[in-house]
Amino acid sequence: MNIVLSRDAQVKIMETTVSNAEHYFGHFCSILASYTRKTAKLRDKADELVKQLIDFGNTENPELRSAMKNMAEELAKIQDYRHAQVERLETKVVNPMKSYGPLIKEKRAEIKKFNTVRNKEIKELQKLEKLRHRAPSDRHMISQAESSVQKASVDAARTTQQLEEIIDNFQQQKIKDIQKIFSDFLTVEMIFHARALEVYTNAFHGLQDCDLERDMEDFRSKIHINTGTQDARPVPATNVSSNTTWHMSSTSLASSLQRQQHVDDEADSDEESEEDDDDYRKRDYSRVRK
Repeated sequence: MNIVLSRDAQVKIMETTVSNAEHYFGHFCSILASYTRKTAKLRDKADELVKQLIDFGNTENPELRSAMKNMAEELAKIQDYRHAQVERLETKVVNPMKSYGPLIKEKRAEIKKFNTVRNKEIKELQKLEKLRHRAPSDRHMISQAESSVQKASVDAARTTQQLEEIIDNFQQQKIKDIQKIFSDFLTVEMIFHARALEVYTNAFHGLQDCDLERDMEDFRSKIHINTGTQDARPVPATNVSSNTTWHMSSTSLASSLQRQQHVDDEADSDEESEEDDDDYRKRDYSRVRK
C-alpha cells in the first residue's frame, strides 16, 4: 500500500505540472492573441492617419505640403514594419502557444490512462484485504487474489514509468519552448522599435526643418494683405500652387493607402459596428483567434 501512496504523490506532481501549463499557456495565448490584434488595429489607425495627412497636405502651401508628405511617407514605412511585426507575432508567438492546447490534452489522456490502471490495482488490493479478513483459511482464493494484485501492480509500475518519461519530456519541451517563444516575442518587438525609432527621428527632423514663414509669405501674396487704402489685388505666387497633388513616390505610402482602402471597403460592405478587434479580423492575412 505504501507503493500505491508513493505513486499517488508522484502522479500528483505530474498532474500539477500539466494543470499549470494548461492554465498559464491558455492565458498567455489569449493575451498575446489580443496583443497582436491590438497591434494590427494600431497599424490600421496609423494608415488612416497617413491618408488624412495626405489629404490635408494637398490643401496647404508648398512647405507644409512637402512636410506633410514626408511625414506621411515616414509613417507609412513604420506601418510596413508594424505589418511585419503582426505577422511575425502570429507566426512565432501566438501559433506556438496555440499548439499547446492539443499537446496538453494528450498528456491529460496519458494521466487518465494511468489513473485507470492505478484504480484497478487499488481495487485488487482491497479485494485481497477483504478476503484475508473474511476467509483467512481459504488459501486458494487468497492465492488467486494475490496473483491478481501482483499483475495489477506490475501494470501500474510499468504505466507509472511510462508516464514519468512522458511528463519528463513534456516538461523539458515546455521550458525550452517558453524560452524560445518569449525570446522571439522580444526579438520581434526590438526589431520593430529599433527601425521605428530611426524613422520617427527622420520624420521629426523633417517636420522641424519645415519653413513655415515661407508658406505664410506665399499665403499672404495670394490674399494680398494690405493695411493701406489701396484695393487688394491678386499677386502671382512664386511657389507651386497648393492645388498640386502628390504623386505616389513611396512604395510604403502606396501600401499604407491600399491597406486603408481595403479597411474602408470592408467597413462599407459589412456595415458592422466598430469594435477594437474588428479591423484585425477583417485583414486579408491569416487570423489569430483566442
